[in-house]
Amino acid sequence: MTKNTNLEICPIARSLSVLGDAWSMLILRDAHAGFTRFDQFRKSLGIAPTMLTKRLSVLVDEGLLEKRQYSEHPPREEYVLTQAGKDFLPVLFVIGAWGRKHKPFENPEKMPIFLDAEQGTEIQPIVIDKVTGAEIGSRTIHQKAE
Repeated sequence: MTKNTNLEICPIARSLSVLGDAWSMLILRDAHAGFTRFDQFRKSLGIAPTMLTKRLSVLVDEGLLEKRQYSEHPPREEYVLTQAGKDFLPVLFVIGAWGRKHKPFENPEKMPIFLDAEQGTEIQPIVIDKVTGAEIGSRTIHQKAE
């Protein structure tokens, strides 16, 4: 990371330095959908193998995915979500909700819908402040400078 104080201390900037590209987020989306193998990610995303290798490596290095060997002969590895990777799921859903609202799909009937596996209902995320219970975005915010 460059010697920019804002980048060093801002949690948003630090997170974006790892997850700020579409490929990383789409790999994590697919990992949450149960994909674990290189070929599954490549087929789903249509991503070049070299780019996929690079992004998977970053996600492993940053602790969002973990490599596990699933075959000895031939040696094969899969990518499994870590707790940090699992903790990213709500972020993906909030980004998706923003996209549904502000980047409408040309054919809404073809847009994927994510369902709660137990209830069968569409997931419609909101983000609330743990302390006040207020929906984030419903109130003005201020940044505290140290």
